[in-house]
Amino acid sequence: QVQLVESGGGLVQAGASLRLSCAAPGRTFSSDTKGWFRQAPGKAREFVAAINWSGRSTHYADSVKGRFTISRDNAKNTVYLQMNSVKPEDTAVYYCAAGKTASVVIGPADIGSWGQGTQVTVSS
Repeated sequence: QVQLVESGGGLVQAGASLRLSCAAPGRTFSSDTKGWFRQAPGKAREFVAAINWSGRSTHYADSVKGRFTISRDNAKNTVYLQMNSVKPEDTAVYYCAAGKTASVVIGPADIGSWGQGTQVTVSS
């Protein structure tokens, strides 16, 4: 398993921007898909975005398409989630994930490693 460490969560107002980071300290990113999932209280964990190893292929949930952007810097072993125009319904714990597949169409069953999560709270 890969250790993943998220950072960048916090409390923001609706309409603001936030950038989450996910690092894999002490090791080089392998050629796998990386993704972000989120889980709100009382709800199942849901897919947010994914990016393939080269960064040329991405996939987004409809609820965040056009507002969130996933990117990766393999030289820094880091994946990012830029969140713009956030809404109260984006409030959740956000988890970084390392996929077991090269596909960017992934669900929880396709994940080999999870980060510990970072809380994002959007106030109205």
